[in-house]
Amino acid sequence: MAAFSPALMSEIRGRFAHVESCPFQGPRIFFENAGGALTLNSVVETSALFAALPDNQGRDNPAAHALVDRINLAKRDMATFFNADGGQYFVGESGTELSFRLIRTAVMGSKPGGAVIGSTVEHPASRSAATHWAGMAGKDYISVPHDKATGSVSPEAYAARMTADVRVATILHTSPVTGIANDVAGISAAIRQVAPEAILFVDGIQHASHGAIDIRSYDIDGYVVSPYKMFSRHGYGVAWVSERMTALPLEQLTDGPRQNWEMGTRDTGSYATFCDVVSYLDWLGDQHSDSDDPRTRLEAAGAAIHAHEQALTGAMLTGVGNLPGLTELPGVTILGGADNPAREGLVCFALQDVPAGDIVARLNAQGIRTHIRKADHYSGNILTPLGLEAAVRVSMCHYNSVEEVSTFLAAMKEIAAA
Repeated sequence: MAAFSPALMSEIRGRFAHVESCPFQGPRIFFENAGGALTLNSVVETSALFAALPDNQGRDNPAAHALVDRINLAKRDMATFFNADGGQYFVGESGTELSFRLIRTAVMGSKPGGAVIGSTVEHPASRSAATHWAGMAGKDYISVPHDKATGSVSPEAYAARMTADVRVATILHTSPVTGIANDVAGISAAIRQVAPEAILFVDGIQHASHGAIDIRSYDIDGYVVSPYKMFSRHGYGVAWVSERMTALPLEQLTDGPRQNWEMGTRDTGSYATFCDVVSYLDWLGDQHSDSDDPRTRLEAAGAAIHAHEQALTGAMLTGVGNLPGLTELPGVTILGGADNPAREGLVCFALQDVPAGDIVARLNAQGIRTHIRKADHYSGNILTPLGLEAAVRVSMCHYNSVEEVSTFLAAMKEIAAA
């Protein structure tokens, strides 16, 4: 059923820290990857190495030169990973901070008047930034409603709300609540058909660990990821911006470089650990491709990851062996629908007669880590239209196994029966 052979799965899991146990809890199954994926062992080692260095970039000494070389290497790796035509790559405080910064730059730097458009499926990071800065700039905000049954928003939904004076648009690649991916290229095309000069921003934070990113095919101006959700560590985000975005007025040091997005001295370890992520994906892609081209190997890794996670979510929904899947439990609601091909490694559900908080607590007591999503400022946009106060999010990554899914389903069978 799994896309990876047992031998390859063992090798994959061996490259991550704390796969089967938590230093505070002991043995556990980690199904909380949407809250932060497992960390590569190489990232742990690289973080320690660069955290100990006292040197800064821009000095005339061997250590400073080495730091600059590592940053330049990381930006070349980022170019391979994101696959954009030109533009810039840089790190910031977090994915949320970068989202606010790029959206602020786009809205405040665009032509006066007009509108900003976004959808109700978006994470509050992009939606809050868009509504806030639209108000500050005196621009209308156009809200595109998502389909509550599929947990996604379509190009047609954007097209129905588009106006020619749209200056900025925000798009969510994948929902951290439903796990359902949106058609970024299709939405972009729908926007550009009506407002070809609009600045387009994409939140790729949830999508980044579940499949290849191909900015070249999206026709956008900004894309943001949070590396702690894609096998790296906390403390930084990564952004790509187009030349059009960089041509807007930027917040910069007086008399500093005109096209510089970075503010202050960045942590070289952030760049270096992103190299570790790309190196790992290159290795994984090499297991599924004979190509000598790094980008082709990354695409192969993305396809393999997607296939394996499809097998995991399929097993969780429809069952393994004699164990019933979630769809067979009485009174179950599957966010995004049980049969949704756009699902990426995540199943979010609710049981009519068992509170979500109780399910999460009972699973945790059995060493199965999941997470509750409440109808609050983070997830209310998804849960409230469904009449749900809370739901259980089970988020997987490609290093999770069908055996772990079986353990989860056995526990859920008992919980539902009780």
